[in-house]
Amino acid sequence: MPTKKTNNKPAETAAEQTSGEGRSSDPSFIRIQLYRSTIGCNFHQKVLVSSLGLTRLNQVVERPDTASMRGAVRKAPHLLRLVD
Repeated sequence: MPTKKTNNKPAETAAEQTSGEGRSSDPSFIRIQLYRSTIGCNFHQKVLVSSLGLTRLNQVVERPDTASMRGAVRKAPHLLRLVD
C-alpha cells in the first residue's frame, strides 16, 4: 500500500507568530554582515564565511550569540562585522 507524503516543514515558533517582532529583538542572537569580498582571501576564510551562511556582499544573517560564533567573526574581522 503506498504511503502518504507528509509536509516536513517545521511548525511556526512563537517568535514567528508574533507580528512585528522577530529574532532580531532577541538578545540571544547576533547579526553578522559580510562587508568585504572574499576574493583574494585564503581558502579557510572563504570556508568560514560560507559556513556562516553568507553568500553576498552586505548580506546580514542572524546566528546564536555563542562564543563559537563570536570567535568565527574574530577570525576574519577584515571581512565580517557585527551589526546592531
